[in-house]
Amino acid sequence: MNRRERIENTLAQHLSLQHLEVQDESHGHNVPDGAESHFKVVAVSEAFADKRLIQRHRMINELVANEFDQGMHALAIHVYTQAEWQERFNQAPMSPPCAGGEKSSEATSL
Repeated sequence: MNRRERIENTLAQHLSLQHLEVQDESHGHNVPDGAESHFKVVAVSEAFADKRLIQRHRMINELVANEFDQGMHALAIHVYTQAEWQERFNQAPMSPPCAGGEKSSEATSL
């Protein structure tokens, strides 16, 4: 089972989710192929109702803490209630480009 699948399974087991996306965004970063180091989570659950954004992020980070221990470097977290998700027309923001240098022939040849 790869890291994306483990994250999906963990979140699905612990949260009642209306929507879940887990994307491996490692390909957009200056890491070796197959690194599974940079991920994005989009989760929609009523478990986030009445919680501040920091509390929601902590919930996700606590659930996937083991993945950080095993080499995951970054996790973009977008969490919404069902109403918030519908207000966004069922779309999360796009991730920004890598600040540490994108994969390119120049970056990989150094």
